[in-house]
Amino acid sequence: MTLGPRETRHLQVLRLHEGETVRVFDGQGTEAEAILTRLEEGRAVLTLGERLAGTAETPQPVTLAVALLKGDKLADVVRAATELGVARVQLLVTRHADAREIGTQKLLRLRRVAQEASKQSRRAVVPQVLDPLPLAELSWEGQLFVAQPGASARLSDHLSWKAPVTVLTGPEGGLADTEVATLTARGAVPVTLGPRILRAETAPVALLGAIVATGV
Repeated sequence: MTLGPRETRHLQVLRLHEGETVRVFDGQGTEAEAILTRLEEGRAVLTLGERLAGTAETPQPVTLAVALLKGDKLADVVRAATELGVARVQLLVTRHADAREIGTQKLLRLRRVAQEASKQSRRAVVPQVLDPLPLAELSWEGQLFVAQPGASARLSDHLSWKAPVTVLTGPEGGLADTEVATLTARGAVPVTLGPRILRAETAPVALLGAIVATGV
């Protein structure tokens, strides 16, 4: 296996030398041991060894649907969501979203964040970060839980690992009442995250943490 400049630089930062053993993964759940056989400027060669058992994933795939946020907040959310085991991140345009679109370079950066977070957390899967779409166009399999202040339903009373799970969090200021009503009519379950109002970048982490803790 030959690595390009970006991954070679990562090996150099780790101060690895020829002959040392590393772990590689394909981003889809497969891991293997490899020996670093050549390391030079901008290029490294690995000799692949035995396949390893991948890091445990959730019993069913988890999707995070999150409203567009300003600044680096989305990067923080994608990083944490990757560590918590999501299979994909679906960006959403909602009525009160902090942003209405996302540039190509920022989207590519979010995908790099997911890749780097997988490496950092020793996870063999890199979640997809999908192009944003309007909330009305969101579709899902299995269950959809919507983080909603004032909701009375508790996640633990409704979560089942018999089907895929999607969790949805809104922007600063939350989802519009009509948006929540439409999702509920389609089968979504609004759930409480406790008595406090959480920031838009905190809510998805809190909801995902509660979900994955029940499935691993």
